[in-house]
Amino acid sequence: MKDNLLSSARAAAAAGARVLEAMWGRQIKVEQKQAFDFVTQADLQSQAAVLGVIRERHPGTAILAEEDAGAYPPPQARSGVLWVVDPLDGTTNYIHGFPHVAVSVAALVDGLPVAGVVRDVTRGEEFHAVQGGGAWLDGQPLTVSQRRDPADSLLLTGFPFRDKGRIGPYLELFRELFMQVAGVRRAGAAALDLAYVAAGRAEGFWEMGLKPWDLAAGILLVEEAGGKVSDFAGGQETLWRGDVVAAVPALHGLMQQACGRFFPNG
Repeated sequence: MKDNLLSSARAAAAAGARVLEAMWGRQIKVEQKQAFDFVTQADLQSQAAVLGVIRERHPGTAILAEEDAGAYPPPQARSGVLWVVDPLDGTTNYIHGFPHVAVSVAALVDGLPVAGVVRDVTRGEEFHAVQGGGAWLDGQPLTVSQRRDPADSLLLTGFPFRDKGRIGPYLELFRELFMQVAGVRRAGAAALDLAYVAAGRAEGFWEMGLKPWDLAAGILLVEEAGGKVSDFAGGQETLWRGDVVAAVPALHGLMQQACGRFFPNG
């Protein structure tokens, strides 16, 4: 079953990526969903392509997709198969031609990701994972970085752009972690950031205010590559709380404890 779900996730993500590749660099219509949060015709057309593949292969299966998600009460999402789709992760990047954007597709079974794909639109890379079957990049197995010393480590993060009122304590948290590591980057696409941790390109990632479609595939990638993922409190409610610490095992505790002190409620 998991392999079948993964095959469909890969086909669906590829369909969405083809739409985004074809529209890359073109003038596109942009609408504002809320302050500092945008949707474009590229998001909508990519979502249509992704959902078309899923519905053809799995008719009647529940789907949670960003651009028509509405409310998503977690209890209703924790039984059976649920597809979680971000048709364009990094919309603001896409609007500005900043080449860090992705399509993310995951299949959950009883609330847990079992198959996931993050497809980098501009680099053409495909990261995928299946529960118990490892994480892969274009056919090559992935493992997280073996670096253990924070001073040698690169971290990734995302700013609380939907709620800029939280920037004060966030910057204090940023400073604490920044002073201990080699560098911190903020590229603006959480799914790709998680994929990069899985691929050993960075040692950790933290962010808050995310949605299930930002996280589902990336969480599985990191875990299957040997990393550790939790919410800021150290628990396993990341997917629905929206705050995440994903890192190599040697750094996870340091990062989680810092995040938990500054944001005890996520």
